[in-house]
Amino acid sequence: MTATIESTIIEERLPWAPARLALAPTGSAPGLLDGAWWPRSRDLLREIPTLTDALDACWGRITHVTVNPTHWPVIPRKAPVTGHTVRVGWFAAEQDPNKVILFSYTVGRLDLLVIPPETDPAVAARLMAAATVPRGVRTASGLMADEAVNHDATDTQSRKEEWETDGGAASTAGAALGIFSSALRR
Repeated sequence: MTATIESTIIEERLPWAPARLALAPTGSAPGLLDGAWWPRSRDLLREIPTLTDALDACWGRITHVTVNPTHWPVIPRKAPVTGHTVRVGWFAAEQDPNKVILFSYTVGRLDLLVIPPETDPAVAARLMAAATVPRGVRTASGLMADEAVNHDATDTQSRKEEWETDGGAASTAGAALGIFSSALRR
């Protein structure tokens, strides 16, 4: 995927709703992730201000954000946020595509799992909880892969249960016995 980088900011885009964010408990042992962020769109100019508004008060002014361009169609060089401007960078091979990294003068660095905007709320809640586990050893892509495996297993179980309620193995076996018994009567 090719990342498009906006060289200038044409219009200021205002945040539209509070950030959907979950952070590891303050003072807990650090893990590979500091939390999770569930943006409402793939528009960084719209999403970065809501994220920084949520974090600036408790973590200090966010000055830089880096993303992997895999899931972001347009990457601005700068994003206007409340009271300042945040520089935005991207790393294709060096950064996990499911993670955003934020830099602050006071805290240093925050690594957040990025949950795709179209994610089901129940799945997003599970991912947010998993990303905030103290001493977590799963990477952002690892958590997404775990969820995909769990989702596939749940789908398989649901299809199996649906098959059984529609007659499933019993109906197939009954049909086979019916064919066999009618062949014996001949």
